[in-house]
Amino acid sequence: MNISTPRALKTVTVLATAAGLMALGVGAASAHVRVDPASTTAGGFSQLTFKVPNESETAKTTKLTVTLPTGTPFTSVSVKPMDGWTAEITEANLPAPVTVDGATITKAAASVTWTADAAHQIGQHEYQTFSISVGRLPAADTTVSLPAAQTYSDGTVVNWNEAETQGQAQPKYPVPSFVTTAAADANPKAAPVADTTAASSTTPLTPAPDNTFGVLGLAAGALGLAAGGTALVRTRTLRKN
Repeated sequence: MNISTPRALKTVTVLATAAGLMALGVGAASAHVRVDPASTTAGGFSQLTFKVPNESETAKTTKLTVTLPTGTPFTSVSVKPMDGWTAEITEANLPAPVTVDGATITKAAASVTWTADAAHQIGQHEYQTFSISVGRLPAADTTVSLPAAQTYSDGTVVNWNEAETQGQAQPKYPVPSFVTTAAADANPKAAPVADTTAASSTTPLTPAPDNTFGVLGLAAGALGLAAGGTALVRTRTLRKN
């Protein structure tokens, strides 16, 4: 194909732009450990799902420990079973007694640790989800921070515990967190908590389903490639005529 003609040059430009959009979409994939609450209603219960990608190119993720709040402790914590992973809830004394629903508590669940067997460790370009059911959620407008420690097979531990500050760049290892809401502000489409089925084993990471920016980039890239292909066919047809 002679790329000196205007239509041919336009075709090459469209294809190059499409490829760039696709690369941008893939590169923008978020690899942070994050938490997605099914509900954020103050005083209620919620399923919290942690999405954990493997970021190492040489090691696998073997363990995840999530630290639960002690200032506004959960009075109920249960773990969703997972194939190939064992879960342990650790309780601890609270720094100070807390009154919840008229009862004073001095001890509560402090952390949840998941450990994988050799066949279910999270490998390269893979992620896994971990779910717990908790309650009751604290008062509206409370930021619930849930620091997570991700352990790799080479002994490396990545601590996702850095607080985000409004107006500043996102830290390298942001802490998984969410903000509670009043009943009137709660999301009416929140998924129900009563889900006790076993989670699936390791799932491919590319692309992450919650990566809106990455998906938009791929979609734009696909549209660009389609447009480029059409332009190329038209160019060849005109040259034959």
